[in-house]
Amino acid sequence: MHVPDKWDMGVRELIHQFINQYGFATVVSNDLEGSHLPLLLIASEGENGTLYGHFARSNPHWKSIAGTRVLCVFSGPHAYISPTWYDSHPAVPTWNYSVVHVKGMIELTDDATTARVLESTIQQYEPSLLEGDGFIADDYQQKLAKGIVGFKIVIDELQGKQKLGQHRNQSDQQGVAQGLSLSNRADEKQLLAYMMKNNIGLGNK
Repeated sequence: MHVPDKWDMGVRELIHQFINQYGFATVVSNDLEGSHLPLLLIASEGENGTLYGHFARSNPHWKSIAGTRVLCVFSGPHAYISPTWYDSHPAVPTWNYSVVHVKGMIELTDDATTARVLESTIQQYEPSLLEGDGFIADDYQQKLAKGIVGFKIVIDELQGKQKLGQHRNQSDQQGVAQGLSLSNRADEKQLLAYMMKNNIGLGNK
């Protein structure tokens, strides 16, 4: 991915936080096949962290992907940016976005590891489901396990990009923030929320 310095997310911890927040990824293999999967990051495993997930067994992608290097794309908020929001002219429309690319070797995992990962994934997204005696009977869990194939990706490369207009002058950044704030579109509200959370592209620095 092309990442100019001005848009580089840089710090590994920030990239890890992004993956945890936007964990639904596109996994692309070297034969240009892609699968859309939720991935769980174990940041403490390996130099750059390790991703865990699973394929539906009916998805043939898993049969060709084991032992190969893959690309995982995690997409964050993004939206169209109108040139009418800028104070500077002339100007053209653009698209602002945040994204993380991860590369690494993929390996299939055994059933016990896959079961632990599924539980950890639920723990991250809806921990209340794990309270009490368990919400899925053991026999049904065993039936479900036969329908999936678990894997892990040992990360060897991380890239994070935040193209949020932070390279523009203060008034242009403020104009974009105001334009997004007046919008009723969900994607534009999500982008502004991301910018405010990370204090980027708001024209207040």
